[in-house]
Amino acid sequence: MENNKKSADKISKELNWRYMLFDSLTFPTLIINPDKIILDINHNLQKKLSANKNLIGKTCHEYFFNSKTPCESATCPLPKLFADKKGQSKLIKIDTDIEDRWEDRVFIPILNENAEVAFIRVSIRDATQVKALEKELQDVRNLMEKIVQSSASSIVAADIRGNALLMNEAAENLFDYSLEEFQQNHSAKDFYPPGVAKEIMKKLRSKDYGGKGKLTSTKIDIVNSKGEIIPGEIAAAIIYEGNQEVATMGIYTDLRDKIAVEKKLEKAQKQLAQSEKLASIGQLAAGVAHEINNPLTGILFNANLLLEDQKEGSTIYNDLEYIIEDVNRCKRIVKDLLVYSRQANPAKNFVQLNMLVDQSLSLIHDQKLFGNIKIEKKMSEEMMLINVDENHLNQVIINLVMNARDAMNGKGILTLHTYRNKAAQKAYLEVSDTGCGIPEKNLHNIFDPFFTTKEPGKGTGLGLSTVYGIMQENGGNISVKETSPKGTTFLIELPLYSSLQREQES
Repeated sequence: MENNKKSADKISKELNWRYMLFDSLTFPTLIINPDKIILDINHNLQKKLSANKNLIGKTCHEYFFNSKTPCESATCPLPKLFADKKGQSKLIKIDTDIEDRWEDRVFIPILNENAEVAFIRVSIRDATQVKALEKELQDVRNLMEKIVQSSASSIVAADIRGNALLMNEAAENLFDYSLEEFQQNHSAKDFYPPGVAKEIMKKLRSKDYGGKGKLTSTKIDIVNSKGEIIPGEIAAAIIYEGNQEVATMGIYTDLRDKIAVEKKLEKAQKQLAQSEKLASIGQLAAGVAHEINNPLTGILFNANLLLEDQKEGSTIYNDLEYIIEDVNRCKRIVKDLLVYSRQANPAKNFVQLNMLVDQSLSLIHDQKLFGNIKIEKKMSEEMMLINVDENHLNQVIINLVMNARDAMNGKGILTLHTYRNKAAQKAYLEVSDTGCGIPEKNLHNIFDPFFTTKEPGKGTGLGLSTVYGIMQENGGNISVKETSPKGTTFLIELPLYSSLQREQES
């Protein structure tokens, strides 16, 4: 009898211990049977309820959803719990008048000695703060995604093996891949010419290019999906987890527009320098020409007088002829200097470009100068009215034609081609030859005064510099369109003059 009493006391204490453990659980917890009937609740759940509210005997759906109808099988976690005999969880949003709340409901099976579900323990955890943090994190992610996608710079992230993880819209446009296309068949090394990706990683792991794991802006060549080489710039970084490299990130800048602008600026600066040089040398040339012209005239006059008194073929006669020849050459140089240094404004009038070309060719009287050179004219039939000084433009065309003749050594094809660009309001004349071309090292100097590649005595080096000055004065431009060992093309650009402009000025 006494032993039975001790056994009963032991069982009672054990049950009390287990009950106290259940009651002390941190989360509000309830016990339901397989029929979804609530059998018991712990102390923390009772604290959540009003004093007179009793859940014992109610179903879980009555408590959780205030519904007499059981949950649908698709939304209820219990069918899967019975099938798998493993814990299940369900995140539930609870709408309130103040703010939305979230509960994480965890269903844990309690098995009997036959490994069947005898009871289910349901713990209720408040997940509102977690959801709020998740929302904040998602908002930050969305903001970062918008920042990355809206960036004008091309941004790419890849794992350490080079598999692309992220490409913003600018990167997709630059490399001409979508992220999905790139992920299927490529790796980050395909963004560069062979060997460049390895060199970038070497620099990233060095301390000499911005610090270990960083690469400050560095110029590189970029390769797009078509295999085109694009001049660019990259700033990159290695992404670490602890000391382990897990990914890389690169910000790419397409330098094509910048380089084009720099070239235009360089060209404009050279043109400005050329104009300033022409102006200063022009003033000097004018003074020098006038000072030299008078004594040259005297020398020529006296040499001719002496020549009349000498017997033809004598030594003195030949020497005087050489003197006269050299003086005439000096006078031609003086004449070129005076043309080069002209100070008056051009006398402009309206003229058709085609007519100006024909007029210039007709002024070259000695056609024998062209030998076996064939002259071809490709003249546009469109209206190309320009407002220029005819005499000056005749000089430009004749100069280019004669230079083309010299480049071909008496044999080849000389082409004069006129056309217009109505949208740009420009008229164009191309003078092309099939000569030897201009060496690249001379291209930057051909419009400089006194620069010439002709033999001494055969050129003053003022022809093209004078042409350049004339084009500037008439609101136009001259440039070398193309040159090679197969020939050279000079391009003259002049503003088209419309009837509307004419009416406005009259």
